[in-house]
Amino acid sequence: MQPTTTFRIGGDLEVRRLGFGAMRLPTEPADDRAASVALLRRAVELGVTLIDTAHLYGWGANEELVAEALHPYPADLLVTTKVGVVRTESGDWSYDARPASLRTQVDEALRRRRTDRVELLQLHRIDPDTPLADQLGALGDLRSEGKIGRIGLSEVTVAELAEARTIVDIASVQNRYNVLDREYEPVLRACEAADIAFLPWRPVAPGAAEKDPEITAVASELEATPTQVALAWLLAHSPVTVPIPGTASIGHLEENVAAADIRLTRDQYDRLNRAASPPR
Repeated sequence: MQPTTTFRIGGDLEVRRLGFGAMRLPTEPADDRAASVALLRRAVELGVTLIDTAHLYGWGANEELVAEALHPYPADLLVTTKVGVVRTESGDWSYDARPASLRTQVDEALRRRRTDRVELLQLHRIDPDTPLADQLGALGDLRSEGKIGRIGLSEVTVAELAEARTIVDIASVQNRYNVLDREYEPVLRACEAADIAFLPWRPVAPGAAEKDPEITAVASELEATPTQVALAWLLAHSPVTVPIPGTASIGHLEENVAAADIRLTRDQYDRLNRAASPPR
């Protein structure tokens, strides 16, 4: 099987279909931070053109780390971020996608990123206490002002995606999804029908891929790792998937990126499909 190698988010923003999730990168102490900076730069050297971060990851520290490593950003690099979750006074977190709060969060993200525009801004979670029209309306206004290029969602249902699309154009959806966890298969198919990028977070079931007999058998046949097989399946499964595996190890990063070159046979793909848990 020969999957496509790139996808145009929003119809015009081309990225390679294997991105990188920065959530796991440590920002301190100094030695760990230096290693994280080196890993981000290595990802770009390897051809990664989409890096995913969020305000929630270290309450802005992860965004600042990405900026330290990669600013000024290469012209073909997309650094996405997410808003809509804030830190409470107790140090916990809560949803907050009220329009005024979203404006503040976006302005703070721009400052941390050292840019005046976010090409893809994702709503980390829908705020259950704020009308969806208000949340997405605020992001739509920010897009009209030039601070946002495209709007995405995270952890949504088919119904929520459909409602959101009546308010603003949606360029991406980021839901939990992998070969062994296909609860959001209907959301993936809705994205595919609308040509919306689907960014699976947790694209490899931690620990489970190495234990699944079908995945390990295919890995042995291809002289690959179970992680690489799981990523190759995602790329073959739908042309709109843009997996964002994360790691703090350069060795694992290189392994993940190499998964884009793995080609599953039709038989191997079908066997992996049967190994997957059925969507709920």
